[in-house]
Amino acid sequence: MRIVQLANMYHVRSGGLRTVVDTLGRGYAAAGHDRILIVPGAKRSVAEDEHGTVITVPGTPVTGGYRMILRAEKVLETLAALNPDSIEVSDKATLAGAGPWARERGVRAVLFSHERLGEMVANRTGAQSESLQKAVLRWTRRVVAGFDEVVATSAFGERELALAGARTIRRVPLGVDLEVFRPAGGAGSARSDFVEVTRPDVVRLVYAGRLSNEKNPQATIETVRVLRCWGVDARLDVYGSGPQCGALARRSKGLPVVFHGHVARRADLAERLTGADLVLAPSACETFGLSALEALACGVAVVAAAGSGAAELVSQTSPPGSGNARHDRWATPGAAPPGAGIAVTPTGTGLAAGVLELLTYPACVRAAAARTRASQFPWSASVERMLAIHQGALLAADVADAA
Repeated sequence: MRIVQLANMYHVRSGGLRTVVDTLGRGYAAAGHDRILIVPGAKRSVAEDEHGTVITVPGTPVTGGYRMILRAEKVLETLAALNPDSIEVSDKATLAGAGPWARERGVRAVLFSHERLGEMVANRTGAQSESLQKAVLRWTRRVVAGFDEVVATSAFGERELALAGARTIRRVPLGVDLEVFRPAGGAGSARSDFVEVTRPDVVRLVYAGRLSNEKNPQATIETVRVLRCWGVDARLDVYGSGPQCGALARRSKGLPVVFHGHVARRADLAERLTGADLVLAPSACETFGLSALEALACGVAVVAAAGSGAAELVSQTSPPGSGNARHDRWATPGAAPPGAGIAVTPTGTGLAAGVLELLTYPACVRAAAARTRASQFPWSASVERMLAIHQGALLAADVADAA
C-alpha cells in the first residue's frame, strides 16, 4: 500500500508535529508499506532512506524559520505522479484541497487534526471576535467534508470537529517511545530521592515546548513567582524556542528561571526531564500533550491545563466522546492512577496550587503512577490504529456496532 503524508509547518524545531508525522511514517514503512512524505522546503528535492521517500516542495518562509506551502497546485501535481492508495493530511489550511482531489480519484483521504483551529487562530492573531470564530468554523466545516476520515487525538480535539459536522471522527491517541523516555536508571527504576515523603527543599519544575502564545508559557513564569511568594523555593528550566522567548526572559528577570533553548535530540530531552520534580503543561488549547506524555514516561508527574488534551492524560476519569465519534475499540485508555498529575486553571496561581497538591504524594508514588500511565500509550498502538484507518479496516467494525 502506498501512503502519502502531507504536512505544513514541518521543521527541525516543529516538535510535536514532526515527531508524530515521522514516527507514524516509520511505522508504516516498518509494516511493509510504501511511505512518502511531502513537506515544505527551500527548494524541490527528493531523498530516500529506510523509512521511505521525503519530497520537499518550495514553501514560503514564515515565522521562526518555518515554511508553508501556500499554493497547493504543485502538491497536487506531485500526488498525481505518485499514484497513492491513501493520503494523510496534517494541515487544515492550504493542503486541505488534497482531500477532495483524492476523493475524486478513488484515493482514500485521511485528515489528521493536530490542533483546534479556532483556538489557534485566536491565540496567534489576538482576536477573540465572534465573527472570526464563525468564519473559522465555516472553513473547518468545508475542510472536514472533503475527507473520508477525520482523526483526532483526544476528546478535547474531537469537539471542534464534531461542531463542524464531521460525520465520523476516529480517536487515535499519540504515543511515546518508552525506551527513550524512561525514568533515570532505566525503565521501572526509581531515582534515589523517590523515597522522600515530604516536599523537597528545592522544587524543580520544567516546561518543554514551543515559546509561543498558544502554548501559554508565561503562566509557568508566574507559577514560579507565586510559589516563591508562598515561601516555596521553586526553580524552572525551560526547554524550547519561539517568538515569545525575549518577552519571557524579561518577565522572568529576578526569578530562578533558566532558558536552555531547543533540545534537538529526544534522548537529551528525556535526560533533562528526569531531573524534574514536576512538569508544567499550561496550554489550554493543547489537543493531546505529547510533551506531557513524554514527561510521564520519564516518571515525572504533570500539572496540566484543565479542559485540554493534556488534562485527559492525567485525569482520573475516562474522557467522554464527542457523540458522533466511532471509536469504541480505539479510544484513549481510561483513567490515570492517582499521583500521575493534576488538571488546574492554567494561571500562575492555579498551576502553583497544582504543584503543591501533587507534592503531597511521595515522589515514589508520583513516579510509578506517571510511568504506569505512559505505558498505556506505546507508538505501536498509534501506528496500528492509523494503518487500520488507511486500509478501511474500521468500516466493518462500524457496521457490526450499528447492527
